[in-house]
Amino acid sequence: MGRSVEDWLSSEENDEWSQMMRKVAAFHHKHDFAGNNGHDMGYRIALTVEELGELAAAVTKGKPIEECAEEMADVLILLMGHSLAMKIDLKQAFEYKYERIMQRPAIKGRLGVRVTEYNSESGD
Repeated sequence: MGRSVEDWLSSEENDEWSQMMRKVAAFHHKHDFAGNNGHDMGYRIALTVEELGELAAAVTKGKPIEECAEEMADVLILLMGHSLAMKIDLKQAFEYKYERIMQRPAIKGRLGVRVTEYNSESGD
């Protein structure tokens, strides 16, 4: 189980992840996202699609790397905010998933390398 905005704001942990989560929590608190439908996941997913589109456009249009970095930061901040909205421990989920993906083989597809449980032979 993750923490609420209030839990993060009162946290005194000083590791880098906790500092970043506190900043995102402060942003959510400042704009009262919880009280203004800003924690609705349908809405948040729509925002994520929008931000991913902006990142894709920055990359595909050859925008300066600084603009790509800014768009990437938008996506990261949104994902961290999703974990606040859903009270998910994103760091724990990351660690769990990391352990799983490190056990997977790489598969070469038509567009490049993928590391997935997908098996092209079975059609899964």
